[in-house]
Amino acid sequence: MRNLDMTALRSFVAVADHGGVTRAAGVLNFTQSAVSMQLKRLEDLLGLALLDRANRRVALTAEGEQLLGYARRMVEMNDEAMSRLTSKVFEGEIRLGVPHDIVYPVLPKVLQRFNAEFPRMKVHLVSAYTTALKEDFARGELDIILTTEVSVGEGGETLDQRPLVWIGAPEGSAWRQRPLRFASGRNCLFRPRAIRALEEAGIDWENAVETDSDRTVEATISADLAVGAMIEGTEASYLSTIDHGGDLPQLPAQNINMYLQPRTTGEVTERMADMLRAHFRCK
Repeated sequence: MRNLDMTALRSFVAVADHGGVTRAAGVLNFTQSAVSMQLKRLEDLLGLALLDRANRRVALTAEGEQLLGYARRMVEMNDEAMSRLTSKVFEGEIRLGVPHDIVYPVLPKVLQRFNAEFPRMKVHLVSAYTTALKEDFARGELDIILTTEVSVGEGGETLDQRPLVWIGAPEGSAWRQRPLRFASGRNCLFRPRAIRALEEAGIDWENAVETDSDRTVEATISADLAVGAMIEGTEASYLSTIDHGGDLPQLPAQNINMYLQPRTTGEVTERMADMLRAHFRCK
């Protein structure tokens, strides 16, 4: 049984990613001759030409393109296994609180990246309304919280500001009905703002649900039985921003804020905060 050499695969991926042996050597901290030797060894083992050297810029052959996908996965799995099994620098747990409505799409990307960088750190995720999260944070039960607020409180940092928008079922008509059926959780911070906007616009409305469950609210809206208010860009795929043409009032903007517990802030917590900053601000 023949085995592919991990160093040779890493050199091959680096050459493909950086467009040549010289740049790959710099990234890998190898000499150019060492990288070239690794590539030659890999081609000899497979009995295939992986690189088209006819032009000045290195290009992959058809066989090289086929190998590249396998090589990437093998290098990533190798690095993940080594990191998980040998990393002893950072161990412990970060307690992160996030409102349900801003979990997607940013948080899964952050958690995946954090886990790859700190495989021995556990993230305990708490999803609740902003009010409850701030209460838990004040008691020291959470290390980092994200909130949705009109302003930012003491010690907080605004990561992004986005408008509230009216949400309904895709191609739904519930927003045209009067009285307007409105769905939200009892403790949702958006609820009083949306109701105030409706009343100031002279639009009759009525409650569509009595619940603390966001899933119940979303199910009601997706069935075109009511409308709701959410931060722009956070609605699920089975919901849609309502193009009402001015028939519904404009809603205020919301801050997405972050608070860090001073007594637990360290290198790992700051790294999590940096990832959250980067991902929210690039949206």
